[in-house]
Amino acid sequence: MAGRGRGPDFVEALARGIDVLTCFDAAHPRRSLSEVAVATDLARPTARRLLLTLEELGLVRQDDGQYALTPRVLSLGTAYVSSLGLWDIARPRMEWLVSRTGESSSMAQLDGSDIVYVARVAVPKIIALRVEIGTRFPSPPTSQGKVLLAGLPPERLEEALATPSRSNVAARARWDADALADELRAVRARGWALADEELAAGVRSVAVPVRDGSGAVLAAMNVTVHAAETSVETLVDDYLPLLQRAASEVSEDWALWQARPQVEAPAAESRVELA
Repeated sequence: MAGRGRGPDFVEALARGIDVLTCFDAAHPRRSLSEVAVATDLARPTARRLLLTLEELGLVRQDDGQYALTPRVLSLGTAYVSSLGLWDIARPRMEWLVSRTGESSSMAQLDGSDIVYVARVAVPKIIALRVEIGTRFPSPPTSQGKVLLAGLPPERLEEALATPSRSNVAARARWDADALADELRAVRARGWALADEELAAGVRSVAVPVRDGSGAVLAAMNVTVHAAETSVETLVDDYLPLLQRAASEVSEDWALWQARPQVEAPAAESRVELA
């Protein structure tokens, strides 16, 4: 792919880095170094240097010799969410949920020890922390973070918690290892998580998992309220069942989307007229 640029200011190295990022898609969410080199038509040493650079920037992660994008590519735009199709699938369910609760709802995915917001339907209420697509928070003091951490196998959980947070947010509450382990066991057992002013004063939320077709936790969906306006009892007794319904429907829709035919039949070039 070398020499594609026509102008004197074309930066081939940048173009190659973008080639590496865009070789990952819904059909190829994980690739080995050799597969990346083939898909991008790059020499293996060049592909390796680009992958290591992207990994250091937090845009790519490596696991058992396989590379994959991280939610941090959201900082480059909305291509990550669009490639997943997650927002288009979740939006109607989240809008329904917000219409029933009158409270904001968000979806987040895990990136290291942080959560990253990938979808949100908000209501105009004053809250202690500003949240938008791409916002990241440390995971343990958030309801979505607890759900996502609880969905990890032990080795992935240990790796995630060992990763330094890049959120630059000082949480109001701190979890020690033993207390967090107990909390995550409780989250797994009941299927939902609560965060009561742990991230910031006045911020209270409940979250549940959104799963893919295999049952793996894909994301977490929450309802966030102002603690001075909404009690824990209202959040759990009234809003949680609605949240569980919405998340279950998103999971079902996502499973159907995953099961769609991957190859579409080409359109006929001509039409045969029968007498």
